[in-house]
Amino acid sequence: MKDLLLIALFAALGAGGAGLLGWAAIRLLRRRSVALSLFCVAVVTVLAVTSGTFAVAQAMFLSTHDLGVVITVLGMAAVVSLLTAALLGRQVVAGSRALTEAVRTVGSDAGFTAPDHPLGAELAALSEELAATSARLAESRAREQALEHSRRELVAWISHDLRTPLAGLRAMAEALEDGVAEDPDRYLVRIGTEVERLTGMVDDLFELSRIQAGALALSLTRVSVYDLVDDALAGAYPLARRRGVRLEGRQVADEPAAAEPVEVDSGEITRVLGNLLVNAIRSTPADGVVAVAARREADEVVLSVTDGCGGIPEQDLPSGE
Repeated sequence: MKDLLLIALFAALGAGGAGLLGWAAIRLLRRRSVALSLFCVAVVTVLAVTSGTFAVAQAMFLSTHDLGVVITVLGMAAVVSLLTAALLGRQVVAGSRALTEAVRTVGSDAGFTAPDHPLGAELAALSEELAATSARLAESRAREQALEHSRRELVAWISHDLRTPLAGLRAMAEALEDGVAEDPDRYLVRIGTEVERLTGMVDDLFELSRIQAGALALSLTRVSVYDLVDDALAGAYPLARRRGVRLEGRQVADEPAAAEPVEVDSGEITRVLGNLLVNAIRSTPADGVVAVAARREADEVVLSVTDGCGGIPEQDLPSGE
C-alpha cells in the first residue's frame, strides 16, 4: 500500500508540473487558432503522462533496459497522440473556414448556402441556425419591399386624390377673387365641402402614421355591433344616394351576435367601416348593392363589406393567383 502511495505521489508531481506549464500555454493561446489549442492540449497530456511515468521509473530504480523500453513505448504513444491531435485540429479548422465562407451568403438574394465540407455536431448546429437566420432575413426583406411598394402606391394615390380637390379650390378661389362667381355662396359651400374632404384625408394619413409607428392609443368601450354598423351606414348614405347605390345591413340586424356588446374603440371601428363602405360605393355601379354582414367565429364577431364591382380584373392580379 505504501508503495502505491509513493508511486501516486511521484506520478502526481511529474504530471502536475506538466499541467502547470500547459495551463500557462493554453492561457497564452486562448486568442489563437483552435487547432493550435487542441495540439497544445495533446502536448500537455503527453508531457503529463511522460513526466509522471518517468518520475515513477526513476523512483523505482529501473534498469537501463527497462527504462529504455518505457521511454520507447511513451515516445511511440506520444507521436501517435500528437499526430491524431494535429489531424483533428486541421479538420476543425477546415470546417470553421468552410462555415466562415458560407456565412458570407447570409442575407444574400440566393440565401444561405450550407458548406459541403463535413462539419462536427456543434458547427452543424451553427450552420442550421445560420440557415434559419438567413430565411428570416429573406422574409424580413420581402416584407420591407412590400411595405415600400405599398408606401409608394399610397403616396401616388394620395397625390392623385389631393390634386383634384386642390385644383377645384384654386379655381373657385380665383373665381371669387376675380368677382366672376355667379353665386358666391354656393362657391363657399363647395369650398367648405372640399376642405372637409381634405381634412378627412389628412386625418386618415395621420392615423396611418400612428398605426405604423405603434403609437395608436385605443379607447375601448362596450357597444353593440348593430350600433357600430348603423353609424357607419348613416355616414355613407349621402354618397350612396348620389351614386344610386343601395346600402343593406339586414344581415347584421338579423344576426343575434350583433346585439351583444363588444369591447372596441367605436371611433376607430366606425372609421374603418366608413372607409370600406366609401370604397365599396365608389367601386359599385349605379343600382348596385353594398351590404354589411356580421357573423360569429369562436369568441369574435367578424364584420364584412361586400360590393357589386365584380372583383379585381384578372389582368390586374399578380401572376400565380
